[in-house]
Amino acid sequence: MKEFVSIILPAHNEEEALGTDIDLIRKTMKEANIDYELIVVDDGSKDRTAEIAKQKGAILIQHKVNRGVGAARKTGILNAKSNIVITTDADATYPNQDIPKLLEYIGEYDMVIGARIGENAIKESLIRRIPKFLIRKLASYMSRTKIPDLNSGLRVIRKDVALKYFYLLPDSHSWESTITLAFLCNGQQVKFIPIDYYKRKGKSTFHPINDTYNYIFLTIRTIMYFNPLRIFLPVSLLVLLIGLAKGTYDFIMFNSLGEFDVLAIIAAILIVMMGLLADLIVIQHKK
Repeated sequence: MKEFVSIILPAHNEEEALGTDIDLIRKTMKEANIDYELIVVDDGSKDRTAEIAKQKGAILIQHKVNRGVGAARKTGILNAKSNIVITTDADATYPNQDIPKLLEYIGEYDMVIGARIGENAIKESLIRRIPKFLIRKLASYMSRTKIPDLNSGLRVIRKDVALKYFYLLPDSHSWESTITLAFLCNGQQVKFIPIDYYKRKGKSTFHPINDTYNYIFLTIRTIMYFNPLRIFLPVSLLVLLIGLAKGTYDFIMFNSLGEFDVLAIIAAILIVMMGLLADLIVIQHKK
């Protein structure tokens, strides 16, 4: 992979690790003989983040206020000169020396994701690992794809493809999971490459309750945009089974059907009809 590429580092108060990450990226790209630009998007930092970016010779773009890591990634992509865009983090957690390895596959795929399942990938705390595991399983079911890592920050993306889904992408930590699902649900070619993952330097901006809620909400919303029947059909079937089970019990015990039984069956029919209507709207929109 010798094509000119754009590397984007979103950063919010990352003075502890930014310089180290930039040095590693420059060393890696020089050894791989890959031409590149390095963009640091300072997302309203209060520390020396902007100063360090300037000292290291990076292209600096600044948000006046903290808008979120997703907003910073979008700003970086919009300002990237290359159609091949690499996003990573500025907290020393990602093995940026693996960027050339990911770039090897971008000729065949629309997005190549560094999945944090390598031999030396650290385990996150339970408060982050459990909700991420559940959300990843939900996303895998809804997208019909086995997803080893839904929200990795290290990935290579084709800019022209990513721009198709910018209207969906949030400004928060859910940016990564949303763009992953948008690509998978629309048949874009996505490749997962195992990578290591290290302990972060500096303070995390992840908020367990708020960000987990956003992950779940945006996962469901993204599926609703592209494959609504994956949500409506299971819900309809569950309501129908409850209605039939209750109706069978009432008929055996009392030789009649109760109001709840009838309402549940009607509700199941209405839900599946809503799903079919939503699916029709999606099909028409794609045309």
